[in-house]
Amino acid sequence: MGNVHFISIGGSVMHSLAISLKKIGYNVTGSDDKLYEPSLSHLKLHDLIPNSLGWDANNINNKIDFVILGMHAKHDNPELLKAQEIGLDIYSYPDFIFKVSKNKTRIVIGGSHGKTSITSMILHVLKNNNINVDYVLGAQLDGFEDTVSLSDENEFIIIEGDEYLSSPIDLSPKFLKYKANIALISGISWDHINVFESPDIYAKQFSSFIDTIVDGGVLVYNESDTIVKDIVLKNESFIRKIYYNLPDFKILNNKIFINTDEGDIPLQIFGKHNLSNLEGARKICSLLGVFDNDFYNSISSFSGASKRLQIIYNDKKNLLIRDFAHSPSKLTASVNAVSETFTDTFIICVYELHTFSSLNLDFISQYNGTLDNCDLPIVFIDKQNKKLDSTNSINNEIISKAFGINNLIIIDNSNDLFTYLISMDYKNTCLLLMSSGNFGSMSIEKLKFHISNGN
Repeated sequence: MGNVHFISIGGSVMHSLAISLKKIGYNVTGSDDKLYEPSLSHLKLHDLIPNSLGWDANNINNKIDFVILGMHAKHDNPELLKAQEIGLDIYSYPDFIFKVSKNKTRIVIGGSHGKTSITSMILHVLKNNNINVDYVLGAQLDGFEDTVSLSDENEFIIIEGDEYLSSPIDLSPKFLKYKANIALISGISWDHINVFESPDIYAKQFSSFIDTIVDGGVLVYNESDTIVKDIVLKNESFIRKIYYNLPDFKILNNKIFINTDEGDIPLQIFGKHNLSNLEGARKICSLLGVFDNDFYNSISSFSGASKRLQIIYNDKKNLLIRDFAHSPSKLTASVNAVSETFTDTFIICVYELHTFSSLNLDFISQYNGTLDNCDLPIVFIDKQNKKLDSTNSINNEIISKAFGINNLIIIDNSNDLFTYLISMDYKNTCLLLMSSGNFGSMSIEKLKFHISNGN
């Protein structure tokens, strides 16, 4: 198949792509300056751990057929410079995904939020209905060994389409690379402000995404999102446009039932945003030949992607939920999902300000009101987070004002956070932990043990 070298092999998709290519016969090598779990264990399992951490131009030679370059690497990376010097083909991972899927039907799931959940729902339903597809997914999903799977024989590929930049030498959004046959946009809410300086510039990327859909292709979009709807209505591409909205549902005894022609179907997921995601997934699956009754029968067993409102512990009295929310719109959706479903529960919300955007003084005001539906809101900001170095002296007063909560509890040390959380009296309580980070490496398992053993 050929020799491929990954510069920055430890990334979420990069390491999964490396494993997938090794499985189908490529000789794979890679490098990185840092490796974290779960990438570290996955790479070790497939004997793809670099001999040493760091970058070395000697890793690059003419025996390599092509290089796949990750966003974590810098434009002056010595391995990248060597690859450019000797004229090797260099791909970003979205470029490579397109290269190997040119002859497939490419289904690309985009949006500021819900991408992983919708992609996961689609894959879950297709697997239950014995429809084999290639895929690129952003999080681990029960029943799927890998988050990237490529083949020669499958007709479809399902791709989670990210609007962030492709690589350090290609500053165009990833989802523009795929030239979708079928695309979905779940919602648009300003993010990645270090790259997209205004909401208008950010929204324009999604307009460009629609323009990349092949002539005669299909766009599925969330009509209830006014920004999405406005962009879609203005677009004049020769494509079919299919909208979706929030489906009818009801909540009984903290469980959601979706109303269908087949009757009320119980779901394992919860939250209006997840019901909207489900409806988007249904529209996509219908385009791929799945009948509605088969979709509903399959989706009833879907429990969610990793860290997407993932219930870590539930003894009917107390809950521990882990979520990946890392922006204002995602935070609001997750908090509301929990408060609307577990109505008789005392809700403690812990949110880590972790991303570059979240720590930016020009952006943090977007968080106003996002924690209003918590009984006890807590914001964690890790003082060891290197992103703090690039902020303009963010402090507790600024954070409290941004969230619009005068008595907001703010903690900046993971040990202090853990101590505070285990001091709580857990009786009919839901502890909702939200972050794209790891709360300064705080042990979720120890927290779970404490809650499960009655404090």
